[in-house]
Amino acid sequence: MKKMFFFFTLCLFLTGTLQAAQIIRGPYLENVTQNTIILKWQTDTATPSWLEYGPAPDNCNQIMTLTPSGYSHRVVLYGLVPNQDFCYRVYVGNNAQTGVQNPVEGSFRTLFSAERKIVNFLAIGSTSSSAQTLPEVDLSGDLSQPLATTDAAAVPRAELGALMAQHNADFLIHTGNLTHSGLNQDANKEFFAPLRDVLKKTPLFVALGPNEYGPNRQSKDSQTFLRTNYSRYHDMTWSNATPKYYSFDTANARFVFLDTNITQGATWAPELGEESAQIKWLKTTLAGAPEKWKIVVMNTPAYSTGANGFNQEVRDRLSKIFEDYRVKLVLQGGDANYERTFPMLRGETNQRGVTYVTLGTAGPTPTKRVSSDPSTARFVATPHYAVGKIVDHKLTLTVFSNTGKQLDKLEIYL
Repeated sequence: MKKMFFFFTLCLFLTGTLQAAQIIRGPYLENVTQNTIILKWQTDTATPSWLEYGPAPDNCNQIMTLTPSGYSHRVVLYGLVPNQDFCYRVYVGNNAQTGVQNPVEGSFRTLFSAERKIVNFLAIGSTSSSAQTLPEVDLSGDLSQPLATTDAAAVPRAELGALMAQHNADFLIHTGNLTHSGLNQDANKEFFAPLRDVLKKTPLFVALGPNEYGPNRQSKDSQTFLRTNYSRYHDMTWSNATPKYYSFDTANARFVFLDTNITQGATWAPELGEESAQIKWLKTTLAGAPEKWKIVVMNTPAYSTGANGFNQEVRDRLSKIFEDYRVKLVLQGGDANYERTFPMLRGETNQRGVTYVTLGTAGPTPTKRVSSDPSTARFVATPHYAVGKIVDHKLTLTVFSNTGKQLDKLEIYL
């Protein structure tokens, strides 16, 4: 603490009077690898911040760093080791302007090296609101108390966030549509606040949904929307495709995130044609993991009997590729329900096929099934999240409602 006080005193000298600040977003974790991770947070006033971290559970202050004065804070931690739990503390100035407040504490786990055979992950669907025009909602307080809001999605989001925070997962998958508008101004109340206890200890990976491209995504004038409201605040990967499509490996699994929003009218989304860069990249990425679990995440559903239904273009262009390259599981969004298919091969149920799971709503009002199809193994219209676990050649996906009720359990073997 003495070292911390010294550095904050130095900041006072260099930047002027240190103002009391509050962390209004985060800290949240993204782009974890075997040896790096990115931490981000935002404050309500311009202030320097202090971060200390180290191997958990006893060396949280082993390494220390200072972020310059500002509202948005971003720290890249290098030189980490695989398969390791870390803890950290984030400090900002106190009201007395004499030092720092009590820290916000969090933790994370670096991705596993290839010899490890266990993966634990969380997965969730749309966290957007149920209405297009919403009042400002304060979700910074006690989420166990009733929320004064007309947004019907606020309560189930908070309930799901509290349940997910009880898990110790390696990372969190989101199938897209963080907010109803795609605007950064809605991200705190619809995503960061209700999931804050999850995000401060579970690195985030997102498959872009159409909302991320904005309400005018069909217009050529919408090109800057994604960059202004999404890319500025999220680091999904350091690949050349950032943030549209990317992949990462952990233990004996490869997770592949696609951008299917060209089929939803997003003019600036990457193409899905046979000779497109995304499809060529997809085939190369899947071919490069012959012995691994291959799990694909995308927003637009290839199979769905919900209100929006499946997307024919996505099914035509992607399902055969998934089957040919032995993808075992596809996590998708796009419909406000939970749905699981039987393993599908060339449009028919087959144990050698691909299982499609729709994780479609952590917020929007669930919608009922509007059609029937022999592909459907399970359908539930309720807010939900999933817990995934890979142990060597077995993958288990367990799905829970916002009340903690188990909705489904899937077991797949490699």
